[in-house]
Amino acid sequence: MAGRRRASRIPVLGLCLLLVALVACGGRSPADTERARVQHLLDRRAAAVLAHDAAAYGRTGTRDGFAGLRRVPLAGWSYRVTAVHRSGGTATADADLRYRLRGYDTAPVTASRTLRLTRTAGGGWYVAADLPAPGSGQQLWDQGAVDVVRGSHSIVLGVGQPAATLRSYAALADRAVPAVTRAWGADWPRHVVVLVPKALEGMAGLLGSPASAYRGIAAVTTGETGGTGRTPADRIIVNPDAYRTLGPLGRQVVLTHETTHVATRRATDGATPLWLSEGYADWIGYRGSGRTPAEAAPELQRAVADGDVPARLPGDEDFGFSGDATRLAQAYEGGWLACRLIAERWGEERLGAFYRAVGAHEKRAGAEADAMAEVLGTTPREFTALWQRYLRSELG
Repeated sequence: MAGRRRASRIPVLGLCLLLVALVACGGRSPADTERARVQHLLDRRAAAVLAHDAAAYGRTGTRDGFAGLRRVPLAGWSYRVTAVHRSGGTATADADLRYRLRGYDTAPVTASRTLRLTRTAGGGWYVAADLPAPGSGQQLWDQGAVDVVRGSHSIVLGVGQPAATLRSYAALADRAVPAVTRAWGADWPRHVVVLVPKALEGMAGLLGSPASAYRGIAAVTTGETGGTGRTPADRIIVNPDAYRTLGPLGRQVVLTHETTHVATRRATDGATPLWLSEGYADWIGYRGSGRTPAEAAPELQRAVADGDVPARLPGDEDFGFSGDATRLAQAYEGGWLACRLIAERWGEERLGAFYRAVGAHEKRAGAEADAMAEVLGTTPREFTALWQRYLRSELG
């Protein structure tokens, strides 16, 4: 009997240990519980943003930033908390903000945020500040109230800009989109999002970079290269300080150039050299403008006139914004003239096919050579020599 009783206790003890283990494994740690509380708070805050409910938003924390979002057409807004760091009655939360612009983003834009939290009298959390995470760029509404102008093919979001100025950007974008479609084709969304901060410093803030890196640069385009079509619309970010120094043609060329980057994004990847991506964008930008090579490529024209014909096509390193301004200008001009040469010698359709063929490669090695052989029937060496002769004939 004693042996029986001992045997009967073994499975009971084993069951108890199993239940303890299951309870321990299934229970939440204090950190998980705190993160769930913060997530619930931010879910309420996101719902208030989408509902344009200022009172509900205020119950979750500071109202800073809410007014800036009032005119932004949002189709989605949510937070995903990734970590909570407590320190007594305060905490900071790391979170990914995901949002979509209605009618423009097919997938959410993701931005890293840091939220400062304080305890409420009831023991819950309250958002004291919602800021870009260290090393991340700002969102436009971090810089003030956002005004919105819609065009036929564009939406322009601005801070600190007169409505007439925003309308002028929409008009430029609305002319750029059809121009790009005529050259590239219709296999892209055919609309653009333009962000216009108050000044250069605002542009740099959106890009998370020092202002010195973009001084004199009229606009840049942000986006994911080689996208699947489920990525958010690219953003064309304008430097209003540089833009206002341009004439009407220059402004249109810049917006058309940046719009080309939006259109070609899915066909652009790590295999695409900058001379091709930037040169093609300039080629569409100047297409039909009537500008001669000497007018559109003054820095390269001066070099060629002095007998200094480039020994090679521009390298990616030549396109650095913070480097030599003359070298940068010559890189853009050289890429444009290379694309212009292809369009004149092989035809505009073959130029687009060459661009797509280069981007179809997964790696840079061999991409240009294979595409030149397949689409143009030439080699990089032969093409470079042809390009050098073209520079002499057009700029000499």
